[in-house]
Amino acid sequence: MNQRLRIGLVLLGVLLLFALGGWWALKQRPYSYHGETVEPPAPAADFTLTGPDGKALSLNDFRGKVVALYFGYTFCPDVCPTTMAALSQAMQQLGPKADQVQVIMVTVDPERDSPEKLNQYVTAFDPRFIGLSGTPGEIASAAKPFGVIYEKHAGSAATDYLVDHTATTTVIDRDGRIRLIWPYGTPPEELAADLGQLLR
Repeated sequence: MNQRLRIGLVLLGVLLLFALGGWWALKQRPYSYHGETVEPPAPAADFTLTGPDGKALSLNDFRGKVVALYFGYTFCPDVCPTTMAALSQAMQQLGPKADQVQVIMVTVDPERDSPEKLNQYVTAFDPRFIGLSGTPGEIASAAKPFGVIYEKHAGSAATDYLVDHTATTTVIDRDGRIRLIWPYGTPPEELAADLGQLLR
């Protein structure tokens, strides 16, 4: 073996070692979640509301799944459909793992959002999504522990009124602990990455 070939092989070996070292360092680096992380993870307050078939559903019924919890309403002109669409795209990106995720939308407009109407709305984005409704008092009690606030204000002749509301999504792990708060506008690929990490 001539000297030039020997030197080339040595350099190639060194480059491979550097590449493997860089790969190993990336593997060992802690995952960085998007949005606001909750440390230490806080137990999510349970609540019971009315599901699409008129039966009572509790948040604790979804233990064992990762839950993306959102408070919105079907008459929302922009924020709610954008959020639901992003969550739908994230579920598509997760593939078969999406069956281990439950997206829940709780209405902040029970006056207009019957369980049937809410179910039609959320399942148009993904058949696995669930909408929950209830009395104004029940919804207020469910929203408060998650820091969700909402308030009616005048709308147009077509909408009658609109509801200003907190636009974040709360992510709850399989054990019922709040892990993340996603701000409005978090891209679907980031939602999918975070959900995939929590499913590991």
